[in-house]
Amino acid sequence: MKRFAFKMFLKPGFEKEYERRHAALWPELKKMIKDAGVSNYSIYWDKESNFLFGYQEVADGAANTQDASAADEVTLKWWDYMKDIMDTNPDNSPVTVPLQEVFHLD
Repeated sequence: MKRFAFKMFLKPGFEKEYERRHAALWPELKKMIKDAGVSNYSIYWDKESNFLFGYQEVADGAANTQDASAADEVTLKWWDYMKDIMDTNPDNSPVTVPLQEVFHLD
């Protein structure tokens, strides 16, 4: 299992909408994420910077949820749904900045 942390940028004024959409996460997206080997997935919001901080654990050999090269149809549909409230790339994937782990304690 490998840990993957990243940050994304939420457009100002869309904080409640972001929470609303994730509270109603599509069942097929939830299933796809779990079936792909992703677990312990959390997203946090820093209201001072409007950065979203994501953390997930990924099974060895599996892709993380931000890997556009491994995106399936459901993920592409979700990215299209979220593009109006986040900074995105031309393919609608969220602009994601991987974060380097500098400390871990089990």
